[in-house]
Amino acid sequence: MNNSPLWLGLAALTALRLLVAAVAPMAPDEAYYWVWSHALAPGYLDHPPMVALFIRAGTLLAGEGNLGVRLLAPLSAAIGSLLLVQTGRDLFPGTKAGLWAASLLNATLIFAAGATTMTPDTPLLLFWSATLCALARLRATGQGRWWLAAGIAAGLALDSKYTAALLAPALLAWLLWSPEMRRWWRSPMPYLAAVLAGAVFAPVLLWNAAHGWVSFSKQGGRVGDFSPGKALQFLGELIAGQFGLATPIVAVIAAAGLVVAIRRARNGDASWTLLASTLLIPCAIFVQHALGDRVQANWPAILFPSAALAAAAGLSARWRRWFAPATCLGLALTAFVWIQATIAPLALPMLWDPTLLRLGGWQHLADQIDAEATRQGAAFIVDDNYGQAALLARLLPSGRVVIGLDGRWSLFNLPAPDAAHFAGQTGLLVRTARRADTPEWPNWTDIVRLGMLSRARNGMVAEEFRLYRVTTTGQPAALALMPRPKDEK
Repeated sequence: MNNSPLWLGLAALTALRLLVAAVAPMAPDEAYYWVWSHALAPGYLDHPPMVALFIRAGTLLAGEGNLGVRLLAPLSAAIGSLLLVQTGRDLFPGTKAGLWAASLLNATLIFAAGATTMTPDTPLLLFWSATLCALARLRATGQGRWWLAAGIAAGLALDSKYTAALLAPALLAWLLWSPEMRRWWRSPMPYLAAVLAGAVFAPVLLWNAAHGWVSFSKQGGRVGDFSPGKALQFLGELIAGQFGLATPIVAVIAAAGLVVAIRRARNGDASWTLLASTLLIPCAIFVQHALGDRVQANWPAILFPSAALAAAAGLSARWRRWFAPATCLGLALTAFVWIQATIAPLALPMLWDPTLLRLGGWQHLADQIDAEATRQGAAFIVDDNYGQAALLARLLPSGRVVIGLDGRWSLFNLPAPDAAHFAGQTGLLVRTARRADTPEWPNWTDIVRLGMLSRARNGMVAEEFRLYRVTTTGQPAALALMPRPKDEK
């Protein structure tokens, strides 16, 4: 099989993604993970540490600009695509299932976003795909050493996002479901793989144990809720989110892939039961969660590699003729989102432009804050939203002291503000207007509301903020001095 078109297409797409990663504005969550990379630890309140390690590696190679923070995202997407191609070859030899699956996946907005931004989903999808690839190699070769590769990849996926824990019940289901795979119960290799995965994940466990299991409590607190009055709403949002992030045609094809995987797995075939297990278990968990709380649209991203493979290998010719239009439509929508995110040629309201909500107007807001700080003679800028504080630290001039006010900062190995920059000084407190409560500024002698600021793009307002002047008398522990890009120093 000639691989030249694959390599050329993937190389061109990766180069384009690197360009978008370099020029697209940064979102608050990305800036927050960048702060993690300046306070490396085995765990954090929100997620395991892999995203911080990816950012640290990228900034060491390419500096602390947007490209450095996101450098490993396009590269991870390219590697993940090649892994998916190999998985298709191993599970369904002699077919183009892997090629079409990679094409469909690369045409989704969720994959395109993960390939140009840096979030925990970026390493999660890479190592989830690596786990699938190792298991497909196991099925194709019968060599037990691939269990060990799968264990390491699964451990790295767990170090990326706790969602990877769904691999464990999925693989147990696979070993029980497929007669061909049951022989491995008598081999030490699956158990060694579990030990390897646990060893790779052990630092995260130890960090949580030393910090009162805060991360597990935060994520585990979402489990088991039941809200029948809103269940239909949450389920509807979950389905609508997949149509949006996967693009409509790919979403329908992926759903058909899920159905065909279940049907083909009924005879116990090891290839089909692997795909069905890695689809059914996560699906069941997401639906259960939607019965009581909102499922974020990006969470089911782990379903799409298996769903795309199942669709490419099992759907009829009538279905397959939609693969090319689905890929073209997805890439066209991706191109539109990239253009709107980077240069925003159209003045669209947030209802029609999700890039406005996450990316629009932050530099303009920072410029307004900087100008007001000069007028007020402010010694520091403080924000009680962790993502906004991190992003302002990247956008404000290097001479500005930026402070984060949030209880989570006590879990970070970040310096507290120097007394000369805090005690007895006057600063500006920035708060989103979405919060109507009174600012809980610690140790103040005075707090004065100055007015409103907004972040907007092309005249479209994304968010408004209240600005306060605060005068301080102490230095509480909930404050952290935000790092600044080293390139500015």
